[in-house]
Amino acid sequence: MAVEDSGSSGTAARSPLPRLLADTAQLVSLGGDAPAGALWKLAEPGRQLDANVVRLPAGGRVDPHTEPDLDVLLLVLDGEARLDSADGGHPLRAGVLTWLPHGSTRAVLAGPDGVTYLTVHRRRPGMRIQPPEAADRLRRPLGGDGA
Repeated sequence: MAVEDSGSSGTAARSPLPRLLADTAQLVSLGGDAPAGALWKLAEPGRQLDANVVRLPAGGRVDPHTEPDLDVLLLVLDGEARLDSADGGHPLRAGVLTWLPHGSTRAVLAGPDGVTYLTVHRRRPGMRIQPPEAADRLRRPLGGDGA
């Protein structure tokens, strides 16, 4: 769900302009009728961030995982969930903003009415095509100790 941008095209050619991207209240208003998964994704070219609005249905979950590289902010927009981490379970409700530091292991379990949340993190760099010899630097020699 995009919100219309009213920026002037003459100015936009000279420098980037702030943009209205989504109406999260409208996304949340779909409630249980919203599909599971990403309801919205930040997709603007040249961005330095990634962001998603995600809906988990009642009892839905994001399995335990560890993000090695990126800190993530998670803001609950609607519903309730439990954040499971190494130090136990933490209740999440609308309005709660959570920092998920890189290296932390976490899981999210939606409550009885489901949960809708926004995540924001630094954009991952795209995959780059490397010359064939670049892969050779990563291979260990057969029979060698790799040192």
